[in-house]
Amino acid sequence: MNPIKICLIDDDKIYQFTTQKIIANANLAKDILIFSDGEEAYKFFENAKTKPESLPDVVFLDINMPYMDGWQFLEEYAKIEKEIMKPIRIYLVSSSVDEADTKRASENPLLSGYIFKPFTKEKLMQATSFLQS
Repeated sequence: MNPIKICLIDDDKIYQFTTQKIIANANLAKDILIFSDGEEAYKFFENAKTKPESLPDVVFLDINMPYMDGWQFLEEYAKIEKEIMKPIRIYLVSSSVDEADTKRASENPLLSGYIFKPFTKEKLMQATSFLQS
């Protein structure tokens, strides 16, 4: 597998740290972008939409965050998605087992899947298996 660029959008510093370690141990990513809220991440995507080399291959997006949560991020991202110059897979990553969240995620065409926390190397490999060379 070629190294990829991964984006984490989550306000939990412990999750950010442990997920970075999982990604590093998998020797999978050449770069990891980290944002603590959806608004910060959205601004990045808006500014980088025409720069494919700056964009991630995969996004792991938390649902519950301050300022702009995962659902709000997806609403805003949908407005610029056609301008994004690179295919990007987005996965919701959450500890929520609320059936309404999983149903809503399954109905959102921007999402490639829903991953239940805790995040593991196996879940990472499964989510990035489409990039196998």
